[in-house]
Amino acid sequence: MQMSESENTMKAVRFHQHGAPSVLQIEDVEIPTPGPGEVRIRVAGAGFNPADNGIRAGFLPIPVTLPHTPGFDVSGTIDALGDDVSSFAVGDAVIAFLPMTAPGATAEYVIAPASVLVAAPTSIPLADAAAIPSAALTATQALFDEAGLQKGQRVLVVGAGGTVGGFAVQLAKRAGAYVIATASPRSSESVRAAGADEVVDHTASTVLEAVSEPVDALLNLAPIAPDEFTALVGRVRDGGVVVSTTAWMPAPSDESRGVRSVVVYVQSDAEQLARISSLVDSGELRVEVARRVPLTELAAIHEQSAEGTLRGKVIVLPTVG
Repeated sequence: MQMSESENTMKAVRFHQHGAPSVLQIEDVEIPTPGPGEVRIRVAGAGFNPADNGIRAGFLPIPVTLPHTPGFDVSGTIDALGDDVSSFAVGDAVIAFLPMTAPGATAEYVIAPASVLVAAPTSIPLADAAAIPSAALTATQALFDEAGLQKGQRVLVVGAGGTVGGFAVQLAKRAGAYVIATASPRSSESVRAAGADEVVDHTASTVLEAVSEPVDALLNLAPIAPDEFTALVGRVRDGGVVVSTTAWMPAPSDESRGVRSVVVYVQSDAEQLARISSLVDSGELRVEVARRVPLTELAAIHEQSAEGTLRGKVIVLPTVG
C-alpha cells in the first residue's frame, strides 16, 4: 500500500461540492480517531455502488456533510478501538455497511460503529469482500423481509445482471424458489450460473411476453418504464407482492387483487450480514468482482456509472497508483 508521507495524515477521495465526477479529489487528510463505540479500519477495499454516484451528484436525498468521502461498503482490518468496544480486537478482519451519511471508505482509514461490523469471510480476498455488504443486504431484505419468499414459490427478478441481482438469484434459489431472471446477453451466463431456472433476454422480447405463468413475487432492480412496470404486476398472483429497489420511482400495486408493493431502502443489519458472510465461506454464495482500481481511478468509475457504461462490481483499493 502506498501510504501518505506524514504519520498523521492519509490519502482520501473527497468532494467539497456536489456535481460532476470531476469534483472528486484525492487529498491528504488527518487520520480519524475512533470515538466511544467506534473502531478505526485500515481499508482493504471499498465497494462502489450506483448510489455513490447519486450522492456525489446531489440527486439522492442523503444528507452528507461536505467535504464528503464516498464509499459506504468497506472491508479491512481493525487498527484502533474506541472506548466501550469489547466485541472486536485490533487485527480483526471485518466488513461493514457504513452509515451512508458518514465519511466513507475511499480512503486509507475509515471510522465505523462497532455495531455494524461483522467478521469478513476468509475464503475470498479481503478487498473483494467489500462487494458484499449493501448489495447482499438489499437482496436479503427485499426477498425475505419484504417479499417473504418461501420454498416452492416463483419469483421474477427484473434486472438480475447487476450485483444485487446476482445475490438475489443465488439467495432465492438457495431458499428453494423457482427463479425467473431478466438479463441482457452480456450477463445472462452469469445469471444462469447464479442459479436462475429461466433467463429472459429483455433485449430480444418483452418480459411480459416471456413470462406467461403467474409469480408469487416480483423483484424489480432496474429502471424500467412505469407502464411496463405496471403491466408486469399483472403477472403477480392474487395476494402476491411487488418489491422494488428503484427509490426514484414508485412501485405499482393492484389492490383489487391483493397485490401489495414496497420500495426497499437497505438497512444495516449485522446479524443478517454475518449470516451472509458465513454463506460465502461455506461456498453457498459466490462473490463476483469485475475490477479493482486505485483511488486515482474513482472519478472515472463515477463517470462510467453516470453514463450507464459501468459493468460489474468495482472495488476501490486504498492506493494512488
